[in-house]
Amino acid sequence: MEWNRGMTHNSAKADPAPLGLMGFGMTTVLLNLHNAHLVPMGGAILAMGLVFGGATQFVAGLLEYANGNTFGMTAFMSYGAFWLSLVMLLFLPHWGLAPASSPALMGSYLLMWGLFTAIMTVGTLRASRMHQVVFASLTVLFVLLGTAELLEQPVLTLIAGYEGMFCGFSAIYLAAVELLAGQVGHAVAPVDVAPMPIEVPA
Repeated sequence: MEWNRGMTHNSAKADPAPLGLMGFGMTTVLLNLHNAHLVPMGGAILAMGLVFGGATQFVAGLLEYANGNTFGMTAFMSYGAFWLSLVMLLFLPHWGLAPASSPALMGSYLLMWGLFTAIMTVGTLRASRMHQVVFASLTVLFVLLGTAELLEQPVLTLIAGYEGMFCGFSAIYLAAVELLAGQVGHAVAPVDVAPMPIEVPA
């Protein structure tokens, strides 16, 4: 699907956007349940980040490339790479292959992703309001997490956890709407906060 206001996939090929959005959304919710101190860190979060948030999103990006969608390709492949790199950041020190990242380095890593996401958010200005919500809230999430690391303020991570769940559920909502719209041929739920103007024939 092109990242615009239309809900219909014009290509005869399958639309990979719901797959990528669902992989991103579900993994983001799961990780931020931990950031909000609602669940402990565990294998389920790491496996989800490696497989659904990482590899599956990366595949969705490759499919967007095949559909000629530069924005979708960049988004899904980049955030797939983010999840893969995040899991590697956690595993490498345990394997003795690299030292653990300092708070300053981890904060810088997260803020770089915040900068990337802010640029991507600008790219959603011609897309639906829900696309804008997903990317804008993700920008805020990266800024909160990066600042929490740099300042070593756990309360910011806690706040980020709840904000991140909002971001993740927004992506899940958008994925569900796009998936079901593809099945029934029309939008089944709104993706714009404000209604689009209706043109009345003269």
